[in-house]
Amino acid sequence: MALGWKLVYDGKTPPPGAAVAPDERLSWGRTVGLGAQHVVAMFGATFVFPLIMGLNPQLAIMMSGIATIAFLLIVQGKVPSYLGTSASFVGGVAAIRAQGGDSADVTGAILVAGVVLLLVGVLIHFLGSGVLHRLLPPVVTGAVVMLIGFNLAPVVADIYWPQDQWVALLTMTVVILMAVGLRGFMSRIAIFLGLVFGYLVSWLFDTVFGPITAYNAGTGKVDTHDRLSWAGVKAADWVGFPPHSDLAHGVTGWHAPSFSVTFALLVLPAVIALIAENTGHVKAVAEMTDRDLDPVMGRAIAADGFGTILASAVGGSPTTTYAENIGVMAATRVYSTAAYYVAAVVAILFGLCPKFGAIVSATPGGVLGGITVVLYGMIGLLGAKIWKENGVDFANPVNLVPVAAGIIIAIGNTSLVITDNFSLSGIAFGTIVTLVGYHLARAVAQPELRDDGAMMAVGRTGLHQDEPASPEPGDGAHRA
Repeated sequence: MALGWKLVYDGKTPPPGAAVAPDERLSWGRTVGLGAQHVVAMFGATFVFPLIMGLNPQLAIMMSGIATIAFLLIVQGKVPSYLGTSASFVGGVAAIRAQGGDSADVTGAILVAGVVLLLVGVLIHFLGSGVLHRLLPPVVTGAVVMLIGFNLAPVVADIYWPQDQWVALLTMTVVILMAVGLRGFMSRIAIFLGLVFGYLVSWLFDTVFGPITAYNAGTGKVDTHDRLSWAGVKAADWVGFPPHSDLAHGVTGWHAPSFSVTFALLVLPAVIALIAENTGHVKAVAEMTDRDLDPVMGRAIAADGFGTILASAVGGSPTTTYAENIGVMAATRVYSTAAYYVAAVVAILFGLCPKFGAIVSATPGGVLGGITVVLYGMIGLLGAKIWKENGVDFANPVNLVPVAAGIIIAIGNTSLVITDNFSLSGIAFGTIVTLVGYHLARAVAQPELRDDGAMMAVGRTGLHQDEPASPEPGDGAHRA
């Protein structure tokens, strides 16, 4: 059953070593507290990524809550998870906007990717996960995750960092120190704490040094402006729906998507990353709860696809499972899906507060510079983590050569012009070279070089999976 939980331990905190299963719960008071903890855990990344993609963070938070409820219902409450905003689409979205696409083009492309992910989940549900592992072995999924992250380096260098290099440097440094210096839950919300720090530093610099003369992403040119402007926050209402998009006045809110084959191809590589994320998430939850969740693997992937469709259909951000919330479960040993329903409701309430959306939208560019330089780099390096966990052998040219070519094509934003109106470049081109090149190389290689590599290790694979193999309270490094 997706709803209905058995009350355990008289509703009180479980004794040492005990756990609360997905279909169990503590008292509603404790469950609400745990739900709020899950909201804080996913908060930073969930509204940073829509901000980076040029989408509305208030709408993103609201739709993440709605998508989470849909996910829990589809998996019948067997996989506790929160669906936050996915980082996998950032590179594709940047490419769409670089080619003149607007927010409707962005969400239309994301919706198509959601449909593809849903169909993949349905196929896995009926055919089994073996076909997935044969098509997308770890050497390929790791490469795609890596090229998605490293392709974004110019976005940091050209857009965010120049807006305020000193605030960016300080924010980056603080995020690094908190991610590794703090323990347990606090380390897992280092991005959120870094945002708060960046806000305070920007306000302090405005007070002490006055306005800054630097690149302004809002005007697209160098001018003199305050680092932190509260005008939009003061004007926003406390209660209300996210705004409707008004491109004439630069307002991005809810809107209908627009569809283009060219733009859809730019974000489809993110589907591979999402498959890896969801596979790793289900494996992680199965390990922590000591349950066989392979039969629900397809449902989980399809549910994430449905959540992405649901969110992007109204102009929201793509969704994915979050390891930040796995960290909360590892620390508390409470895997109750009731806490996730609470978290979803709290997120929806935040989405009904325009004042909250205005605060997020006011994030200074320098703060985003410091955060994105960490996030994008971590996305790339998590590709290497997939290789390491699965023992990918790069002494084998079948693994080395096509992956090397694909990654360089993506990072260098190399283009393949097919017609006057259609070309492949960057992430999309690099992914095709990696995927097709690997299977072609494997087909013509000598038998001793045909390294199978078909099974993904039972571990945390994906952009948000960073917890230890045997989760214990306070363990693990933070992944925002």
